[in-house]
Amino acid sequence: MSESQLFAAMTFTEIYERVLVGPLFRPFATELLRRLKPRPGDSLIDVACGTGIAARIARETLGTSARIVGVDAAPPMLAVARTVEPSIDWREGTAAALPVGSEERFTLATCHQGLQFFPDKSSAVGEMHRVLSPGGRLGIATWSAIEDIPGVRELNAVVERHVGPIADSRHSFGRPEALRALLVDRGFLDVVVDTFAHDVRFSDGSLFARLNAMAAIGMSDRGKAMNEVERGELAGRVAADSADLIARSTKDGTFQLRLTTNIATAHL
Repeated sequence: MSESQLFAAMTFTEIYERVLVGPLFRPFATELLRRLKPRPGDSLIDVACGTGIAARIARETLGTSARIVGVDAAPPMLAVARTVEPSIDWREGTAAALPVGSEERFTLATCHQGLQFFPDKSSAVGEMHRVLSPGGRLGIATWSAIEDIPGVRELNAVVERHVGPIADSRHSFGRPEALRALLVDRGFLDVVVDTFAHDVRFSDGSLFARLNAMAAIGMSDRGKAMNEVERGELAGRVAADSADLIARSTKDGTFQLRLTTNIATAHL
């Protein structure tokens, strides 16, 4: 299926799952789970789960009998998650008021690339604290500051030539010291924040540039005033203008982008 056919036939959430989750999110979510050292008998809640890659990796690791819950505020994301992995308990809700009753607790909590988007980060981390059992382990990942990721910074610069300044919320909580201070403030113990880098590979660099442009355009003042069709058309033009950047990072037909994330672990 060509790029234009792909966009015509699928929703953005479906494209996100099909194109981005495997190469972009899975390697980082795998590393996040690895650092939590899941073991038999663990239960897990994944906050801001999206289409559920972290929860799905937990299912692969812990097996079919483990209790796993994924929470997200976006029904389209949850609809895809339920289709991909129906064995997980997918719940609609916000991070600041998790849909978890007072009697329900988990030994593991994850939040993979969601915390930076929360308007009330302190309340969200407080909720993760609330739903963990004594001794429970927490793992949070947030993309590093955009200044530390040259490839994304260069792609966004092309977008800014079309729409003006972008406040890229994907990288808005990128300083490790800020992440550590938040977890300590909310009562977590033995907080460790490291960085993890990985070379993400895509078979179609132009498609990645277009998807990145769609996200970045929506974070600009001009883009917020556009409808979805207008943003999509502009993203196509941005991708065309990014051709030189894509070519420089493409080898043997594969586009490569080095990304860095913060990974914080802690426990109660």
